Amino acid sequence: MAETLDLARQLALHLDSLRAAGVLFVPRGQALALPPPVAPAPVEEATDPLAARRHALEVLRGEVAACDKCSELFSTRLQPVFGTGPLDAEVMFVGAAPGPDEDARGEPFVGKGGQLLGRMFAACGFTREQVHLLTVIKCKPPKNRAPTNTECANCRDFFRRQFEAVKPKFVVALGTVASRLLAGKKGTVADLRGAVLSYRDVPLVCTHHPDDIEQDASGTLKREAWDDLKLMLGALGRPVPGAK
Repeated sequence: MAETLDLARQLALHLDSLRAAGVLFVPRGQALALPPPVAPAPVEEATDPLAARRHALEVLRGEVAACDKCSELFSTRLQPVFGTGPLDAEVMFVGAAPGPDEDARGEPFVGKGGQLLGRMFAACGFTREQVHLLTVIKCKPPKNRAPTNTECANCRDFFRRQFEAVKPKFVVALGTVASRLLAGKKGTVADLRGAVLSYRDVPLVCTHHPDDIEQDASGTLKREAWDDLKLMLGALGRPVPGAK
């Protein structure tokens, strides 16, 4: 029945086109040649890789906001701290967890230690808008304590997916917790720093957390962190300040 209606519709349209062309009649017995059916043009879905990755990050952001696996963190946080920065960032800086300032602002590294970090990567020739900043877990632990192994495990897949969407060229782990998780090794920052390691086939340098640098009156941690950042610059092929 549907095919009959479609044929009739085509015939009516064909007759209308003939009238519009000035044809008032056709000889008896001459079949009306209907135009061949036009197949719909194939829809080619041109996928923009950057747009797809940006969409993946937005989907992930929503999942993070709704996650309540860590009930203590979920019930005490003000908001999740997802991360900031461009896709394809040359360098990604990774901390362990947000602190009170980050929880209030919803952005990583905005407290006093974050201001020091900003001066550190500015000395390397980067602006805050050029680097990607994030933490392994997305919610502030109560009393600014270190995240537990369970909390890190609950956020591990979120972090992995975020890392894969951003695709940085180099990673800097800040502090003991982030360094251990990304390097996949036990030990302190002193054990892990000073060498180019790897996280998911991306070069990795471990160094001191800016909060720890701020609290070190001797200046030793600051000098060591600067050495680690110069190691990163050399591995990236960028100019190393002070190098001859």
